[in-house]
Amino acid sequence: MSDEELPERPVTPESGGVPESAGAPERADTPGHSGAPEPDDAPARPGKSLPPEVPAAPAPGPGPAKQPASGETGRQRLLAGLWPPRLSRAQLIVALLLFVLGLGLAIQVRSTSDSGALRGARQEDLVRILTELDNRTQRLQDEKRRLETQRSELETSSNQAEEARKQTEQKAQQLGVLAGTVAAQGPGINLTIADPKGGLEADKLLDTLQELRAAGAEAIQINDVRVVADTYFTQGADGIEIDGHKVVQPYRFKVIGNPQDLEPALNIPGGVVQTLKKEQATADVVRSEKIVVDALRPSKQPDYARSSSQ
Repeated sequence: MSDEELPERPVTPESGGVPESAGAPERADTPGHSGAPEPDDAPARPGKSLPPEVPAAPAPGPGPAKQPASGETGRQRLLAGLWPPRLSRAQLIVALLLFVLGLGLAIQVRSTSDSGALRGARQEDLVRILTELDNRTQRLQDEKRRLETQRSELETSSNQAEEARKQTEQKAQQLGVLAGTVAAQGPGINLTIADPKGGLEADKLLDTLQELRAAGAEAIQINDVRVVADTYFTQGADGIEIDGHKVVQPYRFKVIGNPQDLEPALNIPGGVVQTLKKEQATADVVRSEKIVVDALRPSKQPDYARSSSQ
């Protein structure tokens, strides 16, 4: 059978898309057909894309870390991150609360340290201090009841004029004792302060007087000088002067008041007795059922003050 008599075979996908009658080989430069590989330096042909170049990773190896491109050190970056501060509202509130808490703790510590003199005191001394405070409170309450009784007597008395006169005389006697124009007697203590070294100054005697007044002293005499409301102490060239009168040691205090209140007030921790010991002076306290205060002050008429009832 000749070539012309052979029937044409259809082109099918199974046959690879190439008819058997095609005897010539397909050209390698046919577009879309895979052929021989092209060299890497061959120019790109139209319709063919080259794969993107991937940079080669640096080989790992020991060596110092490179500094940032900006040239900043770690300390500079840390400072730049901390300042200026970037605070939120919640952080500001927390900071304010911490400040208030710290301030409260500081005040508490300071108030605790202020009372350090009593923290080291013995139990007997603390009981004595509490007893003295109770006695002062009791004296104030007694004075309040006495004044209330006088007011009720004036309001309910049938002869109010006579009752007023009697109370006025009693008041005049009391004021005379306080003003130092009349003598006084009663229970109290004798306080003798000796200063062998001669280093005691006037302010120590003034502190002693103030402590006695706070403990409820009603009449006080130092040596031959009657102590009143306007008494003053001065440190002169020749020694201590009270109201312009020179006094020499030993300094003798005659004090009228409740002995159970006066003596503990002088012996409390950090009180008069301990202070005088630090000044190398001695203080001797003796209770007595009868103290006589007989030094008098002249009665003076005020120049400008007048009674408001006149």
